[in-house]
Formats: sequence, C-alpha cells, structure tokens
Amino acid sequence: MPETIITLYTRKRCSLCEKAKQAILELKEEKWEFTLEEKDIDESDELTELYGIMIPVVHINGEEIAFGIINKLDIRNRLQEKSENF
Repeated sequence: MPETIITLYTRKRCSLCEKAKQAILELKEEKWEFTLEEKDIDESDELTELYGIMIPVVHINGEEIAFGIINKLDIRNRLQEKSENF
C-alpha cells in the first residue's frame, strides 16, 4: 500500500489550526499510518491566496478533504476509505 500523506495547511497563531493538528495527531496515536506535513500558508503568496480564509485545510494524498473546523471522525473515515481502496 502506498504511503499516506496528510498535509495540514496552517498559519501561526491560528487556534483552529492547533485543534486540527491535535485531532490528526490523535489519529496517529490510534495507530493510523500516515506522514503529517505542515505548510504555513503565510510563506507562499499562492497558498495565502488559495487558502487565506479557509484554514486550516487538510489534504490526504493531495486531495482536499476538510477545512475550517476539522472533525477527527471525518478524517478517520477518509483514511478508512483510502485504505479500503488499496
């Protein structure tokens, strides 16, 4: 099965981003296998334009799956779907 990559688009001093990161890390503690990459949108004009008011934004393997208030159950369900497809 190919490696699963969760990308969290975030910015500093964003409380929703911190909550999203915590939810994702809790999934890791539940033994879900993935690599977490964090990208600060303020480091790129393109990302700021794309996600400025949407953050946090979560992608799994390049597919946007959630933004704003991140629900751990939604991410778990998407991870489950992806693992069933392989």
